[in-house]
Amino acid sequence: MARQLEHFPNLVTMFLQRAREKGEAPFLWAKRSGQWQSISWREATRQVVAFAESLRRIGLQPGDRVMLVSENRPEWLIADLGIMAAGCVTVPAYITNTIRDHTHILGNSGARAVIVSNQKLAKNLIPAVLFSSECHHVIDIEDIRTGQAMDAAQFHRWIDMVAGEPDIAAVENRVRSVGRNDLACIIYTSGTGGAPRGVRQHHGSILANVEGAADVISTDFGWDDEIFLSFLPASHAYEHTGGQHFPIGLGAQIYYAESLEKLAANIEEVRPTIMVVVPRLFEMLRARILKTIESSGSLSNYLLRRALSIGSKRYEGRSNPLDLPMDGILSLTLRKKVRARFGGRMKAMVSGGAPLNPEVGLFFQSLGLTFLQGYGQTEAGPVISCNRPAAGIRMDSVGPPVKGCEVRIADDGEIMVRGELVMHGYWHNPEETARVLQDGWLATGDVGHLDENGRIIITDRKKDLIVNDKGDNVSPQRVEGMLTLQPEIAQAMVYGDRRPYLVALLVPEAEYANKPDLQQILSKAVDRVNADLSVIERVRRFITADEPFTTDNEQLTPSLKIRRHVIRKIYGDRLDALYGR
Repeated sequence: MARQLEHFPNLVTMFLQRAREKGEAPFLWAKRSGQWQSISWREATRQVVAFAESLRRIGLQPGDRVMLVSENRPEWLIADLGIMAAGCVTVPAYITNTIRDHTHILGNSGARAVIVSNQKLAKNLIPAVLFSSECHHVIDIEDIRTGQAMDAAQFHRWIDMVAGEPDIAAVENRVRSVGRNDLACIIYTSGTGGAPRGVRQHHGSILANVEGAADVISTDFGWDDEIFLSFLPASHAYEHTGGQHFPIGLGAQIYYAESLEKLAANIEEVRPTIMVVVPRLFEMLRARILKTIESSGSLSNYLLRRALSIGSKRYEGRSNPLDLPMDGILSLTLRKKVRARFGGRMKAMVSGGAPLNPEVGLFFQSLGLTFLQGYGQTEAGPVISCNRPAAGIRMDSVGPPVKGCEVRIADDGEIMVRGELVMHGYWHNPEETARVLQDGWLATGDVGHLDENGRIIITDRKKDLIVNDKGDNVSPQRVEGMLTLQPEIAQAMVYGDRRPYLVALLVPEAEYANKPDLQQILSKAVDRVNADLSVIERVRRFITADEPFTTDNEQLTPSLKIRRHVIRKIYGDRLDALYGR
């Protein structure tokens, strides 16, 4: 029988309940001096409660906002829970934010305090604090230097804020008054256009997501002593809910990856059972696996071809009994090796944050890894739907809505969502709130439909659809996804609104970038993609980018989606010139 998650009144109560059950069992892990070291549930509780009491001691009141600027680490989650335990509201911020971004969020949220993890992140944050009229406290996890005393804010050391033996019972009593409708955090959407907007996520929004995700895991896999590896930005709604509070709901352990560069090694060391991922990571891992196998000799290449062939036939419902012996061989050889690269006990990798190319999902499924594509938005907690093995995984869908989420398709094809998971609106932005919340329904801005089994099929972003000069609609994300599957193309953006055909901006893979015949190499890659596209989707011309799209140059969001408006501003004239040749 599927195990059901309890119905908690707020996120802090859920944490305290799990901590009582787990006691001295390990909870949060980080690498210190080359060794993985843990913080137990009991010690985490002590620190959470101590931090909450310290926030009240320095003068913060219920409802006050506290900004959190830190890389993923145990202190991030302890701070988040401590802020809420004090009755305050967490305002997570990306570590890639500029001074301008921090200034906007501090000003818009009216945060009274900020938590910053280290000197590097303080560099862009402290100037923003100086511009703020509301922020009067800076809490540093590691010691930071400002060069001179600041009258604008008091500095507090994290180690002092979490010291002592606080009264846990007193905090438990206080949080009993916090309900599911109360504000938990304001998450500023990085957005692919415009200034970030503060999404008001209430406790019930995140808890509804946790309950929906637990229902998926329980029904299809069961849960016991789960292990998560956290590497997506904790300030992003997907990781905040799926990689932090969802593990708490399951009573799981969370390991914090050292870095993206060390992620592959960390996966093998930690051996996670569940991972929250984004498609771009798996596009990169697929390219790496293909390269390794291609250089490993003819046998490895043969096994890969057979694995993909059998996986494709199984997916399409036309399995051949004659493939069974080879299927057994693959399970003992290639698939076993690939699974070992992912730790050997992975139950599921759940992909979200951006559309997944079906070919990527099928690749990993064929190699023995369960790959579930989900769909969501910050405005919905963020998880709206997820593929479920029991219901049959379709790589071109994002699965049925999670438990407690209602979905309908508007007359113009827009996906509309209703349920406790939907935000209460944008912070201090009634105009945008009224635009996206309509009679209790969230207008997602995504276009799609429901298939015969109730699974959501997304065709594109409503505002990202390219409409050519003949009125035909083209999904840029589909074409871009196919382009980036080519080994020579790392990133791509297609362009062509109100134009006769599509053109593209391409970022070549590093190993091809300096080759003298780069244009020919990319032309052949584009030709291969065009062969599988309709006439209106084909890319007729292209230019190469001056540099890769990154978060540092603001051409990618922190969840690795391209910022079209930024890229168009830089390359628009050159892309337009392609039509004049």
